[in-house]
Amino acid sequence: MSLAERILAGEIRAAARLMRDIDDNLPSSRDELRRLFTHTGKAFLIGITGPPGAGKSTLVDQVTATFRRRGKRVGIVAVDPTSPFTGGAILGDRIRMNRHADDDGVFIRSLATRGHLGGLSRSTADVANVMDAMGMDIVIIETVGVGQDEVDIVRLAHTTLVVMVPGMGDDIQAIKAGILEIGDLFVVNKADRDGADRTVRELSFMLEMNHYEESSWRPPVMKTEAQRGTGVEELVEMVESHHDWLKQSGEIDSLLRDKQGTLFQLLLKERLFAEVWGPLQKSGAYDELLDAILARTSDPYSAVDELLAKRLQS
Repeated sequence: MSLAERILAGEIRAAARLMRDIDDNLPSSRDELRRLFTHTGKAFLIGITGPPGAGKSTLVDQVTATFRRRGKRVGIVAVDPTSPFTGGAILGDRIRMNRHADDDGVFIRSLATRGHLGGLSRSTADVANVMDAMGMDIVIIETVGVGQDEVDIVRLAHTTLVVMVPGMGDDIQAIKAGILEIGDLFVVNKADRDGADRTVRELSFMLEMNHYEESSWRPPVMKTEAQRGTGVEELVEMVESHHDWLKQSGEIDSLLRDKQGTLFQLLLKERLFAEVWGPLQKSGAYDELLDAILARTSDPYSAVDELLAKRLQS
């Protein structure tokens, strides 16, 4: 049996192995993903993003526990910084959410960014698809926490939560336009801290400055204390309300179209680069190009134009 067939039969080890192959970018993983693709599209994807120290992992842990009490199977993709020595994820999945480690209804996978910007790993979408095919009802994607430019998650998740925390210096500085535009829900975590109400007011004020159509979803601002579980039930209720709105308004169709378009473009870019870069490096032509550029007998712009022209003619 192929890995895909074993995954569809419920074999957890096969899923873990395929996720490892995906993260290592093995060509064989693409064949398995092709087999699984028709079995995807059922899971509800929730993205959780925000600056480092906002308590995202603790919130993911509590949200997962809430969904489990409701009988939902949950997959978690935790994107971590890359180790400069091993290239792996610095934080381990079992350490982050230890109480779910022995729960058959929860599957946790840590991914290293490996230099990918935007808060996600290159393989995040594919790993989420594997969890979808495994039969997970909910897939939670926790981004690495790079800060203000962490916007890739909006192209992947159905519902995006932006987690903020009071007392991190200039609150307005932390609330940038890009972050305001990607959030479907805003969460002020660690709400027992001084300044939590002020952060809620500032967020609400800045969101009110956005232009919304009458039928549009208006992102709410909620308070939680993830360490104690306070406000988490209400947050999950609001997440499910947003999911219902997506389906009832028809926005889910355009969202899914954009999501698949983004995945297609990413795969196309990777494939085209690999097909050009591999032969260029193996033939020694790359070193020749660099020598010419360093000698100023050529330039990088002309070199790329000539390379593409030759590739298109062949």
